Amino acid sequence: MALAGGLGRVNIDMLYAGMDHLPAPGEEVFSRRFGLYLGGGTPATLANLGRLGARTRLLTFLGDDFFSDFARRALKALGAEAVNLYRGGGMPVILSSAMVCAGDRAFMSYMEPVEVTDAMLDEAFNALKDADVVLMQPGFLPLYRALKRQGARLVFDTGWEEDLSLEKYGAYLALADYYLPNRREAMKITGAATPEQAAAALAAHLPTPVVKLDREGCLFVEGGEVRAVPPVPGVDAVDTTGAGDAFMAGFVYGLLRGEPTERCAQYGNITGAACVREYGCLTGYVTQAQLHETWERVYARGATRK
Repeated sequence: MALAGGLGRVNIDMLYAGMDHLPAPGEEVFSRRFGLYLGGGTPATLANLGRLGARTRLLTFLGDDFFSDFARRALKALGAEAVNLYRGGGMPVILSSAMVCAGDRAFMSYMEPVEVTDAMLDEAFNALKDADVVLMQPGFLPLYRALKRQGARLVFDTGWEEDLSLEKYGAYLALADYYLPNRREAMKITGAATPEQAAAALAAHLPTPVVKLDREGCLFVEGGEVRAVPPVPGVDAVDTTGAGDAFMAGFVYGLLRGEPTERCAQYGNITGAACVREYGCLTGYVTQAQLHETWERVYARGATRK
């Protein structure tokens, strides 16, 4: 079976939910729900892919601290193959307190610096050189160039940044086969006024941009045409944290199966919709059987809209 892999630090989310409002400065607010979860990013995408029956390999950084131990146990429970590159004595996982209430959310995060050495990158290359699909993130550009030469298809997702621009990430887009921003990110990086215009602008930089439209589904560019993929109907979202990572898992699952872009995007809509029905990045998901059942029910007779 084809392999998907990626390099990324593990995020741990301490999630508070069910409060009436976010606390103001100096105010204490009690939540009605709390949980400790694996957070988003490359590890979450690969964990969701593993749930769909895909072969995955995560290159990451885990120490001897409590939160790294939690991450090890959580990744093992999800069936994710994790290769640890870290040899230091600190806490290399990223820790976030996430507060979610109706219509709003806030985060407080802590991240120790981790020096990525040439030896780590060599180890990562050797672990990923047989991967069919590699997830990209900012950083590690020489690694992605080397993996591209090995024949890997590269899928890129930046996340939101205030200085998001084509100038900053042009080298990544030139390498990527697919770029999966949400509408806000796509419009920011291109300066376009609409998601459709942003997708068309991105098509000048890489073969297949895919713009996520939240509850409106997604759109992609192929053969010079912007094509819309409708959403899964009847989804009651309670927490959108991790939805983009879940979408990428469904999309990459389709790539690993050799599906056309349209069906990959439809799979992404299904896995993204499952995520937002629950709190946390990895609580809401579909199995492989549920993914295909939902596709048959929602999309089998449908088509993208031009």
